[in-house]
Amino acid sequence: MEWFAVSPLLLGLLFCIAVLAAFIDSIAGGGGLLTVPALLAAGLSPAQALATNKLQSVGGSFSASLYFIRRKAVDLKAQRLNILMAFIGSILGAMLIQHIQPGLLRQVLPLLIISIGLYFLLMPKIGEEDRHRRLHGLPFALVAGGCVGFYDGFFGPGAGSFYALAFVTLCGFNLAKSTAHAKVLNLTSNLGGLLFFIFGGKVVWGTGLIMLLGAICGARLGARLVLSRGQQLIRPMVVTVSIVMSAKLLYDSHGAEIAAWFHHLFS
Repeated sequence: MEWFAVSPLLLGLLFCIAVLAAFIDSIAGGGGLLTVPALLAAGLSPAQALATNKLQSVGGSFSASLYFIRRKAVDLKAQRLNILMAFIGSILGAMLIQHIQPGLLRQVLPLLIISIGLYFLLMPKIGEEDRHRRLHGLPFALVAGGCVGFYDGFFGPGAGSFYALAFVTLCGFNLAKSTAHAKVLNLTSNLGGLLFFIFGGKVVWGTGLIMLLGAICGARLGARLVLSRGQQLIRPMVVTVSIVMSAKLLYDSHGAEIAAWFHHLFS
């Protein structure tokens, strides 16, 4: 088992990247767009990068969740069923990913994420204030907790945005409250996925713990801005992160084809 796997200089750089990623993630999701490529560039194997990223993201989601709970933006007692379903879903997703390659999901996911960005961009009144709730109890827990938790354990990118969208559209919460509740469920599914990586021995603990400290700092700052700036801050960041995340996922899946198309277009 490796404890660091990178040089002290790279470790400092990864700490800074974790701060920025957690700040973005606590507001709009998508922090893994920064941390996973950074870990791969630092020389970790894909399995190590994903496992170590899960560890540091637990620190960020825990820091933001604790802040929201202490400020009474989230009532944990009311979220018990959602939390349970998110944990079970993430465990099932992490189990399935051991046997199935998520190739099809990689093709569909950019369309889903860009749809979230367009939804918030084209529906400017959505999330401004609390609205009528459409789903209650177990049905909501299965959709928002179980399904998104399963996705987070199985694949992961954009899970925070999916959680927030569920709270806005199905629970009727405003954007700030949805973001706060989404972070609690995101912490739950991160923990579920991390357990499987720990059992597999893929976590680079020293690097992950240093990044975890950075994630705690960045997430706390982002969480404060969610409660103080709310709608004014979250909507443009969700739209921006959705577009960037979709572009990154499209390039990862079709980079060669895109490069060839541009070469043909301008040659």
